[in-house]
Amino acid sequence: MTESIRRADAPLNKNDLAALVAGDIREGSFVNLGIGQPTTVSNYLSPQQRVTLHTENGMLGMGPEAHGEDVDPDLINAGKVPVTELPGAAYFHHADSFAMMRGGHLDVCVLGAFQVSVGGDLANWSTGAPDAIPAVGGAMDLAIGAKETWVMMTLFAKDGTCKLVDELTFPATGVNCVTRVYTPDAVFVLGDGQVAVRETFGVDADDLAQRMGMPLTAVA
Repeated sequence: MTESIRRADAPLNKNDLAALVAGDIREGSFVNLGIGQPTTVSNYLSPQQRVTLHTENGMLGMGPEAHGEDVDPDLINAGKVPVTELPGAAYFHHADSFAMMRGGHLDVCVLGAFQVSVGGDLANWSTGAPDAIPAVGGAMDLAIGAKETWVMMTLFAKDGTCKLVDELTFPATGVNCVTRVYTPDAVFVLGDGQVAVRETFGVDADDLAQRMGMPLTAVA
């Protein structure tokens, strides 16, 4: 398995991970970036990719994050982060935005997660803890409505447990919807109930499989 997997010398930082995800988005795609770390992907998309970003709060044609004099308090993404607009940007009602999400018009959505199962099930809106604040937002609509759902997350929780699991223990957001998982340690491709490793960062694939406690295959 190890010989066919690309390996980098160190785990990725947040910026490198966002750049990696951005580079994987196909030219001409319509994409939604979820609240949190996924929103940083917008900063690494090139004009040549011709990617159109959609936000659930009613914008199509979002640009990178806004800074300094470019900040407009009325121009924000769904995570309330100030953003820029690209030529041709359009604005619309919240209901129309969700109709786009539910209608299968998005090629890719990139979401954060608490857990992802080997079967592609997603948990990202609640840990189920008594003091947890549920925050589903539009995640359910995105996870099922987009043609592909990618996840950006840390591979291991603070207690060391793996967040890529055999079965979800947190409330599900969507079932059998995640096709890729991007982490600082590795990129995983999910399908047919198997976890394949595309590349690793700062760790050997066999050592990673042992730490995760699950079999890993190489991407064909």
